[in-house]
Amino acid sequence: MKIIIVDDEMDALHTFLADVIGQSEIEYKFFKDNEAEILDYVAKQRVDAAFLDVSMPNIDGLTLAQKLISLLPGIRIVFITGQNISERDLDPAIGKHTLGFLYKPYDADLLNDYLTYLLHGERKMTVRMFGTFDCFISDTVVKFSSYKSKELFALLLTYNGNSLTMADAISQLWPDLDTDRSKVLYRDAVWRLRKTLKEIRFECVSFSRAQLFLNKENIVCDYWEYLREGKRGYRGEFLKNYDWSIEYLMQLI
Repeated sequence: MKIIIVDDEMDALHTFLADVIGQSEIEYKFFKDNEAEILDYVAKQRVDAAFLDVSMPNIDGLTLAQKLISLLPGIRIVFITGQNISERDLDPAIGKHTLGFLYKPYDADLLNDYLTYLLHGERKMTVRMFGTFDCFISDTVVKFSSYKSKELFALLLTYNGNSLTMADAISQLWPDLDTDRSKVLYRDAVWRLRKTLKEIRFECVSFSRAQLFLNKENIVCDYWEYLREGKRGYRGEFLKNYDWSIEYLMQLI
């Protein structure tokens, strides 16, 4: 994979270099804000992605992006900026080529996520619900910040894309507690689940006042696969650590 990085600040380029150096699958070239030199290089090379500073003295990153897209219709763009801008601020023609934003100072983990996506495609979560419940990102187990936030996520996955209300969650996760206490524990579990998903940079849940929604895209789940297969070949224990799972287990046999 070949990428270019355009930034007028040498310190920023050196920081970027420290994060990509040693990645043998990536060929990279750095440019300062010299438009003619950049366009000449791109016209002669197959470049897969460009990391562009938005504001530079001699060139505008958004205008440069338009010119790169016209030369290479398949190019992906990551904008580097210290400004508070997002994809909503972009022209749609640029937005559909935009992978995301790197806000200064660089977040090395986010940069690595972008590079991983460019090399291997979108990050995926693998979920194991038969037996003991666990989630994995790139073969690394997800460590939830609390037992109940993990259990809440397991219940949401069991809903298989349907919304999960606070009332339903409370009735299954805290059935023996009074309403006020269970609401406090529910909100704490929601907060901790949101925190975990943000930390692993896999924010697949939309949180509203009293309802949770799961984005199933990029999640591979053995339970969902079992349902798609018409429940062929029962796979044994299901979410065995959670008492409420017995109700769903009986539907799988």
